[in-house]
Amino acid sequence: MNPNPFSSLLHSRKFWILILDTIVSIALYFIGRYTNEALAEDMKFLIASLQPVFVTVIIGIFAEDNAKTKANSNPALLPPVQ
Repeated sequence: MNPNPFSSLLHSRKFWILILDTIVSIALYFIGRYTNEALAEDMKFLIASLQPVFVTVIIGIFAEDNAKTKANSNPALLPPVQ
């Protein structure tokens, strides 16, 4: 039986990091937009600085999930139990 895709999405770490990134970026954009020019430039810099961090975390989680999936499908790849 296939799990509910929406339920899987709500339990996904990658999804929630994406949502957090979106909320932070939108909040910083509007804070910078409706304040003075210098703060707006700082907000743009902050958004540009945070984006690679969020993307790196999502890629790292993907790699971890992918490795677990491969290990579970091929028991020879699992580390030995001591």
